[in-house]
Amino acid sequence: MNDTLERLVSTLQTRRYADPDTSYVAKLHHKGLNKILEKIGEESTEMILAAKDAERAPNDAAKRLELVKETADLLFHSLVALSHLDVPFDDVLAELERREGTSGLVEKASRSERH
Repeated sequence: MNDTLERLVSTLQTRRYADPDTSYVAKLHHKGLNKILEKIGEESTEMILAAKDAERAPNDAAKRLELVKETADLLFHSLVALSHLDVPFDDVLAELERREGTSGLVEKASRSERH
């Protein structure tokens, strides 16, 4: 795992049980899964809008930076959700590794067959 991601995952685990008055992560955990999922929904929408803005202005560094920031927010809140549910991020990485080299169309079709 990337060192930055390793440090972030570790920090999220530590802050999960911190004082909600002093830690944003602890506050999210304290409010529960629905609040965390609400934040993921918000960040997803903001990331989509930023991507659309970046597409309309491909040479605008500020628009590209906004997309990067919103993507970071989405990843951050997704990691909080995994932490809340005691799902190790390494499991996500293992799944991505499992899919590596597999056509996205083939992988998607295999999911349809399982449901």
